Amino acid sequence: MRGRDARTDGTEQAAGRHPKDAAAAPALVLTDVTRVHGSAATEVVALEGASLSVSPGELVAVMGPSGSGKSTLLNLAGGLDKATSGTVAVNGIRLDSLDAKGLAALRRRSVGFVFQDLNLIPSLTAAENIGLPLELDGLSVRRARSQALDALNLLGLRELADRYPDQMSGGQQQRVAIARALVGERRLVLADEPTGALDSHTGEEVLRVLRQRCDAGAAGLLVTHEARHAAWADRVVFLRDGRIVDSTGGPDSADSLLAQAR
Repeated sequence: MRGRDARTDGTEQAAGRHPKDAAAAPALVLTDVTRVHGSAATEVVALEGASLSVSPGELVAVMGPSGSGKSTLLNLAGGLDKATSGTVAVNGIRLDSLDAKGLAALRRRSVGFVFQDLNLIPSLTAAENIGLPLELDGLSVRRARSQALDALNLLGLRELADRYPDQMSGGQQQRVAIARALVGERRLVLADEPTGALDSHTGEEVLRVLRQRCDAGAAGLLVTHEARHAAWADRVVFLRDGRIVDSTGGPDSADSLLAQAR
């Protein structure tokens, strides 16, 4: 597969990645999580009985048709939504034990998001968008900008540092949003179709950066419709009608998993 081929060059060779530490606590644990919207006749079960853990150094892909619960799973994992039942824990902290302020602090420090709709602030430059979460967490403007520039360099976007979102193409905005998710020391990266606005070459580069971040010790959860993108992952789970219906332990099976689940 194309993604797998890209991973097998240089330091990204699969056999050369550091082994997963069996003793390391998972960065993300969902236990029997259900999310229900509405009630009675208007009740919609967006996710039902989902259990999943993602360890440091691991990239897990989530696949499934539209409406299967992929984005709901991601929102629950990042504390943007609350489970109707079951528990979600990030870095050993149960999200239902935190108030709104605590959740916001955990997201700033520990969780990087890549949203489908990007959520860049129009009045801030690329570097300011990326550095803002760091500043909100107490980092100086100078240090936040330095880390933002490092993140932009990682994605080949240093020249966009002082441009505003409306001065960038859709693909450039997407990569700035990805840089924002990767900046700092976040141990969990949640990506919802992060290559949607990118050409195939740039998309592969973005996935390579995400793979490198996980190889360096972060945990990653990647929602994608593309089996070739899922091939970058260590595991693939498949959702249908709000339930996890199948999983595979390696990228070689991504295409076959998708075919079986149709």
